[in-house]
This record gives sequence, C-alpha cells and structure tokens, in this order.
Amino acid sequence: MLYPMKFEPRILHKMWGGTKIHERFGTPLPPEGNIGESWELYDFPPGVIEGSRDWVSAKVANGPLRGKTVHQLVLEHQKELMGDVPLESPHGQFPLLIKFLDAKEDLSIQVHPDRKYAAAHPEAFLKSEAWFIVQSDPRAFLYKGLKPGVSREKFRAGILEGHCERQLNSVPVKAGDCFYLPSGTVHAVGKGILAAEVQTPSDTTFRVYDFNRVDPGTGKKRKLHVEEAMECIHFGEENQPSPYPSPGGPGEGTRGGPLVRCEFFEMDEVRVAGKTERALAAGQPVIWMILEGEVSVKTRDLPEAQRFRRGETVLFPAAMSGAVFSTGGTCRYLEIKFPQ
Repeated sequence: MLYPMKFEPRILHKMWGGTKIHERFGTPLPPEGNIGESWELYDFPPGVIEGSRDWVSAKVANGPLRGKTVHQLVLEHQKELMGDVPLESPHGQFPLLIKFLDAKEDLSIQVHPDRKYAAAHPEAFLKSEAWFIVQSDPRAFLYKGLKPGVSREKFRAGILEGHCERQLNSVPVKAGDCFYLPSGTVHAVGKGILAAEVQTPSDTTFRVYDFNRVDPGTGKKRKLHVEEAMECIHFGEENQPSPYPSPGGPGEGTRGGPLVRCEFFEMDEVRVAGKTERALAAGQPVIWMILEGEVSVKTRDLPEAQRFRRGETVLFPAAMSGAVFSTGGTCRYLEIKFPQ
C-alpha cells in the first residue's frame, strides 16, 4: 500500500541563482555555491532533459519505498497512485513538475510553447505555470505579458534594439502573491524573488532577450530563440481575461485561499494555526509544498508517522488508507490537486 512520500530534490545551478533556497529551507548548496532551481517532484522520459538516456525521475526519500522513482511508482502502482487522473501522453509520465526557484538576478525574457506549437514540433513541450511568491526583496517585480498595443512587429523591433522589456507589463510582487502564466505568455522573473512553481512537465524555454549577459561558465552570451518565441507568443491576448483566472481576480497578486484554477492543476494556500489533528480524504493524488512549520501524517499501513518539514514536497497517493494529519503548531503549505 502506498503512503505519503517526499522526494530527493534535483538541484540546478543557474547563472542567475542565489542562496535563498538554502537559507529558507536548509537545502545543501552545490559546489557552485548558488541554486537557481530545486526540482521537488519530477518525471521526464529519456532524451528530454540534457539528452538523458534514461528517465529523469524523482526518488522517494522516506518509508519502505525509499529509492523508488516516481516513474517506477507510475508503472507499478498507477491506479493506487493516480486514481482516475491521466498520465501525460505519449510517454506515460507524471503530469506535473514541482519546484522552487531563486532569482538572485533577472531571468531572461522568455516564452513557452502552446499546444499548437508543441503539436507541430515533437521536441517542444507545452508549459503553463504558476508562481507563488515565497519571499521577495523590496521593490522586486516580474514581467508578465505585453502592454496594450504591442504588435508582433513592434516587439520584434524592441528585441533587435535591445529594449523589449519596456514593452512588457512590470508587476510588483510581495510574499503571498500568486501568478498564473498560461503557455504563450511572454514573461520573466525579476531579481530578488524566491518562488514556488507548479507547471506542466516541460523544460522547453525560448529566450527572446537576456539583458546582454555573458554566461561565466562559457564566456559567451546564452543562445536566444527569437523565431521560435515569435511563433509562440500570443500577441493581442495578454491583456484579455484568462479563461482560467485565479479565483477572485485575474491572477495578479491573488493572496491566500484558492489561488489557481486551470485545466492542468488547482492550487490553494492553506494556513493552519496552532495544534491540529484531522483525517485526510483519499481518492485522488494531492501534493503539498510545505512552506512553514512541520506536519505529521499517520496511515494504517505504516507503524510510524511520516514527518515533513518546511521546504519539503509531499505526494499523497489516491489510494491512501486512514490517513490522519497533525501538527503541533502553526504551519502553511500549498495544496496542488488535479481538476476533476
């Protein structure tokens, strides 16, 4: 029988990364001394990540299944793990990527493929995502969508002239804000932001502008993908209401409670004040990203309670027997579910 599982993170050094994931959650720093991304729950088929020959899939870090990968669980226990939630086609992979992101410096201005582009280019994968701001420096902001009236021609000219960021909406952020970015939205995370990210399982990114930076690892500027990006950007649509807005608003600065409802996932912020104990429902997989405090979950099938602390991501399987959640004090977590 399956039980609540946490995973070994995949730490990615990035030229724009920092130390906030380490400072906030205790994640060990890599030899390079900074972390751009910490992948908490992931599952990718061979050849998608850095030309890998095997599946790149998160390993269970607790309980009897320690060392098993998410993909092994999918193969061996699909119904118990996923219930009626379908896997990502055509490879049968777990349908979300969960991570933390630390932007010590601005990320590139970029866009991700939509369904139309991905259907025509087998090497590209659709990516819609949501950012929950865990912590931000004073005056931190992000770029999200084109300003009204920015046409394809005007944006291309801005790229060539080196100032396309002026044509994007600059959005101030603070801890607790949440933003949904459907595929086709041109965007960038600004410096000074630590975010929890929930997204469809894709690592396809098309950069249109990188602030003329030089990668210290290569001594060269990073590759841009202007033509690919121009095919993906939804010109004229960024300032229209999203068909999947965050509850209570268009996704700009939504705080607390229900955060995102889209065709790929649902995300809520849950705050628990003081000592609490309650039963957890089963029936579909649920993911928690623990942001504050510690929680304990006891199930009928394991003799010991499984304990999870801030910075850890927990996957609750669909078939979970008699689970009881408890905490000795205040805690806060993001709860991610799949649309029914």
